[in-house]
Amino acid sequence: MKVELEYVTTEDDEKATLKVREVTENIKSAVDMLENNCRSLSAVKDNETYMIRTDKIYYVESVDKRSYVYTKENCYETRYRLYELEEMLNADYFRCSKALIVNIRKIKSVHSELNGRMNAELLNGETIVISRSYVKDLKRKLGL
Repeated sequence: MKVELEYVTTEDDEKATLKVREVTENIKSAVDMLENNCRSLSAVKDNETYMIRTDKIYYVESVDKRSYVYTKENCYETRYRLYELEEMLNADYFRCSKALIVNIRKIKSVHSELNGRMNAELLNGETIVISRSYVKDLKRKLGL
């Protein structure tokens, strides 16, 4: 993709124009970033509803037909199913097991296990397991 920058003298003259063949997840992410308007999803904690910015989510887990959103310090329950969240979240998110979606921007390190699985340490210190069937895709996505 060719990128052109043009300098302007005032803030009012600033604008971004994207010429695209199709709107992909990467394009949606770029638009969100440019607009400083990150997507949010609703989630509940202690009977109170919160709007969670998707860039603050570390991972999403499904347990007993309920979905939980994990941020750096909190856990929230959401009404969305995992497949719905997978569609809502951008290209920074990766399905790493049947019941888990992780934000790859929150991965600090990965470690291979003898059984073909991987462990990923997140920036908040938590460790998640990457199932064998998803390891190849994660390596490709991380450039390993």
